[in-house]
Amino acid sequence: MDPNWLLAHFGHEFFWVCLLIVFVECGVFFPFLPGDTLLFAMGLFIASDKISVVPGGKGVDLIAALAMLTAAGFLGNVAGYEIGHYIGPPLYERNGRILKKKYFDQTSEFFERHGDKALVIGRFVPFVRTFITIVAGVTRMDRRRFFVWSFVGATLWVLAITLLGYFLGSAFPTLGDNIDKAIYVIVVLTLLPIAYEWRKHRRQKPAKTPS
Repeated sequence: MDPNWLLAHFGHEFFWVCLLIVFVECGVFFPFLPGDTLLFAMGLFIASDKISVVPGGKGVDLIAALAMLTAAGFLGNVAGYEIGHYIGPPLYERNGRILKKKYFDQTSEFFERHGDKALVIGRFVPFVRTFITIVAGVTRMDRRRFFVWSFVGATLWVLAITLLGYFLGSAFPTLGDNIDKAIYVIVVLTLLPIAYEWRKHRRQKPAKTPS
């Protein structure tokens, strides 16, 4: 989904479409949606006054946008948790076109390795961002603990990527017209938390003793 195409197609509805996409990607079975890209694009477009929330309007308040995007991400997590909690193991064992069992298995391993902070780190990782909430529900993670860490993760995710887009958009006004290149920045940022944790895990892994 090209953010510039979405903006041209939906106009003032672009902001609301983004909220819906963030909500769905963060917990309702569609990991292929471009949440990171849209948050970055939202920051760029707010900086350049390219979006509005009403016909004929101009500009979107940055603080209000951050709050609403954070709410969308958090509520998406809550929806994913509740679906996993109530449907349970049958959902986990299902191996469909989108809900592949290997995604659940990989996410479960990620969860076991990182514990509570997986809900924060996983925010920055496509696929994990979606499935980790369902896995938390299936495994009956304590609701209060899940809500706290999900809120922390949603807040950091939205602030980091949206504000990056906003400040880069303010510094380089033409960046919004070349957003396809800027997306590479998002890919790198997405990989950094995983690279850090992987390296940390490798260092902590005990060395094998010779037999």
